[in-house]
Amino acid sequence: MLIPNSSFEVLQDTKPDNVSLPAFMVSATRGFLPRMNPIVTLPPEFDAVETLLQAMPVQTLSGEPGLLATGQLGDAVLQELPDLTEQVEKYCDDLPMMNALYRDYSFLASAFLLEPCHMRFIKGEPYGLGKAFLPAQLSRPIVRCAELCGFKPFMEYAGSYALFNYRLHDPDGGMDYFNLRLIRAFEHGLDPSSSEAGFVLVHVEMVKNSGGLVDGAMASLSALADNTKNNTIAGRASLNAGLQTILAAARRVNDVMEGMWTKSKPRSYTSFRTFIFGITSQSMFPHGVVYEDINDGQPLNFRGESGANDSMIPLLDNFLQITMPDTPLTEILRDFREYRPSNHRQFLVEVKKASLELGLRDFALAVDVDARAGTVSEEEMQLVKESRLLWLELLNQVRDFRWRHWCFAREYILKQTSHPTATGGSPIVTWLPNQLQAVMEEMTEIYEGVGGRAGPMDLGAGCRDIMDLVERQRLTLRKEVDKYCQERGVGSD
Repeated sequence: MLIPNSSFEVLQDTKPDNVSLPAFMVSATRGFLPRMNPIVTLPPEFDAVETLLQAMPVQTLSGEPGLLATGQLGDAVLQELPDLTEQVEKYCDDLPMMNALYRDYSFLASAFLLEPCHMRFIKGEPYGLGKAFLPAQLSRPIVRCAELCGFKPFMEYAGSYALFNYRLHDPDGGMDYFNLRLIRAFEHGLDPSSSEAGFVLVHVEMVKNSGGLVDGAMASLSALADNTKNNTIAGRASLNAGLQTILAAARRVNDVMEGMWTKSKPRSYTSFRTFIFGITSQSMFPHGVVYEDINDGQPLNFRGESGANDSMIPLLDNFLQITMPDTPLTEILRDFREYRPSNHRQFLVEVKKASLELGLRDFALAVDVDARAGTVSEEEMQLVKESRLLWLELLNQVRDFRWRHWCFAREYILKQTSHPTATGGSPIVTWLPNQLQAVMEEMTEIYEGVGGRAGPMDLGAGCRDIMDLVERQRLTLRKEVDKYCQERGVGSD
């Protein structure tokens, strides 16, 4: 199905056996997950890569210490890994396999570059400097895989660390959380009860629910595209049904996200977090990283793996037309858009375009209803109230997601480490509040603008409770940000 006024196709059939299509394409069934379950095992030409990856984790699948436990991964790469770029070319027409190769080379590249930082971390020392070069046997294959898959040649959230990094323990058991296992890990993640496994697999389980977000967004946009001036009641009813679909999916995502607290412990996060840092804006790589035989020897910079690169909340941002402040922090948000699968990036662009062109926000909030007073039936007025309430409830799910993300940052990072930047290179204290504050301001503006607190368009006690919570959280957020900024000696802007 096509996005209205666009040639972008959202898949119904994900065509899991078609190797000519990218592994990541947006669908109404699997949402932002890959079209098929990720490839687990590499072809035999890459046995050297497989051997290193199995020996790499701090604790291997056998329970024995791995190369990263003793700081031997870097030497093993230089001594035991041949340049397999020519073998990569044999699979250039098999894009899912290319994605698996990209995943595995990105794991080796991150481990190689950040191993020195990890060794200092386990001694209780500052991270210091990572390696400033990536050898040709890593740089050449990862650059080629990234070109063919549409990624950056560095570890990304979707293509490598999270969404293409799970397997099913029981092939017939489906995607229940307890049937998910990691394919690759840095620390103890091959143990499904570990915090690293919990951190990654909770993200996978969250995105498992993204099909409803996509399906509902498509239904809502189509409702407006099919609507006519003489059929506003039917169009609004269809819109509300689409919004309900999105809302149900967003609630499931947030419910799963809440489980992070028990599946990945705050005090464990900083140990495996070392390996998912990027290059951009990180003290470990003050002059970037030279990729041997790439870019004429000039250093490169890439942002690190980050849940902020997920496509679910950006979809809701674009669909709901949430306005972000014009700040340097928002510029980082825009930069993060480049660290998603190319099909996801284009989908988000087209959703925003369709939402604006169709006047989705204005229609949902019925900004013209007062001008049509006296000609609006009771049925339409009730549908308008439903649209407004659904819109605010969707914004509330975005707020809930971002508030919980801030709570994670506070408990998993701010209370555990003084390192000033997140894995993606954003300022750890101020970046998430930038987006969270914008959502809460949007909710307040809309609620007051549509007269939702009292009168004939009163949106009810439940909505009042939501807005009272918003006001409390705005005050709490401001105090928390000021507190951490003062403690760390950073600006709050």
